[in-house]
Amino acid sequence: MKCMQYAEAEATRYNNEKIQGVAARVVIGKADGAENFCMRVFEIASGGNTPKHSHDWEHEMFIHAGTGEIFCNGVWNAVRPGSVAFIPAGAEHQIRNAGAETLVVVCLVPAKAPEL
Repeated sequence: MKCMQYAEAEATRYNNEKIQGVAARVVIGKADGAENFCMRVFEIASGGNTPKHSHDWEHEMFIHAGTGEIFCNGVWNAVRPGSVAFIPAGAEHQIRNAGAETLVVVCLVPAKAPEL
């Protein structure tokens, strides 16, 4: 069993032309013995964003804190704490922080996906 505060997991920080102000953490993954899923937490700074991208696996998101928007299949959707999103396999998607506070997103991907 593993039980911890998510901020205890090491953060990988991204800030370049495609991804701005993002800290990504694998909080439960292969190293923990998770065989079916990987749980990641993304902290996106105010004005920050992930890149627009797609891949051949689905994933699920839960908005823990902050406000933002998730782009999926050509549409931007507003999100706030308590929002959930399902991104189907193959769908182009992106997350951006539209608020003043850090946007914290919990993301689940299948084990076949890269952890980060």
